[in-house]
Amino acid sequence: MITLTPADFRAALPEGGRLLGLDVGTKTIGTALCDAGWSFATPATLVRRTKFGKDKAALAELIAQQQVKGLVIGLPLNLDGTDSPRTQSTRAFARNVEDMGLPILLWDERWSTVAVERTLIEQDFSRARRAELIDKAAAAHILQGAIDGLVSA
Repeated sequence: MITLTPADFRAALPEGGRLLGLDVGTKTIGTALCDAGWSFATPATLVRRTKFGKDKAALAELIAQQQVKGLVIGLPLNLDGTDSPRTQSTRAFARNVEDMGLPILLWDERWSTVAVERTLIEQDFSRARRAELIDKAAAAHILQGAIDGLVSA
């Protein structure tokens, strides 16, 4: 089930349980996990995109290992809130992983990468290190926003 609001997502979730946040790009998928109490999100792994079947298998393995109960996928909208080609691609990705049987929340990710990159620059990470961390950190930023919304829903 794909949802767009924290209230609908929360209604589809069991009480508590870990969530997996995804920042889906063309070359990588940044992942982040939150604790079972939905308090904080932390960067997890980076999945290098190859074929969709392999990408999905890597995510399925992470979901099983971490006992994930729901997915939060960053939705890259245009600044005015309209869909872009990347938005359409992300929606297609969500439809393709829907058969994993987990509730899915599409969460507005506008400015997430910019916010994370600024934070990494302020912390004086090198350009190479930022490139290595940015997608996982963006996934954590997306997931944190969503769990903050879930707690207040």
